[in-house]
Amino acid sequence: MDNMDFDFVPMPLVSTEAPDFTATAVMPDNTFKNDFKLSDYRGKYVVLFFYPLDFTFVCPSEILAFNREVEEFNKRDCQLIGISVDSHFTHLAWKETEIEKGGIGNVQYPLVADIKKEISRAYGVLHDDSVALRGLFLIDKDGNVQHQVINNLSLGRNVDEVLRMIDALQFTEKYGEVCPANWNKGAKAMKADENGLKEYFS
Repeated sequence: MDNMDFDFVPMPLVSTEAPDFTATAVMPDNTFKNDFKLSDYRGKYVVLFFYPLDFTFVCPSEILAFNREVEEFNKRDCQLIGISVDSHFTHLAWKETEIEKGGIGNVQYPLVADIKKEISRAYGVLHDDSVALRGLFLIDKDGNVQHQVINNLSLGRNVDEVLRMIDALQFTEKYGEVCPANWNKGAKAMKADENGLKEYFS
């Protein structure tokens, strides 16, 4: 324990304001937006997800899985944003490469270039000062982080679980109840008091 330096232990961002940033992004129409700002999405929910590198292996499976559910995110008034330490030129080249040849095609959400690694560092996901771990952050309409999960490089994420967490957040905001384990949209929730606990388990 004496040899551990806790100054370098990343703190969770849940319940704090999401670090804002300005960067260059490749937009759904394949144009470059040089002043892409996270704060421009205040008033919407945001799922910001980091991935290690373009033109790799697990990464395209995740990016395409998110892209298949873009309409589900839109229905929930939620903006998807992908981000890695690649340049915007590499993002565009990857989008312009056919899926069958290792590309991702024209995904319909922004891909942000974090080539200076400043955003990955601010979110506590920079690994070995080189690439981002698979960090995902659910940000509410006020810009606060409500959920985060960080996977190691080889472990892909579950898009259905991300949608479930958005549903849970929106349910608690609307009804003031809390969502117990394995809650899904339409299931029974719980009032956050002793009587609510008894009612839930009765």
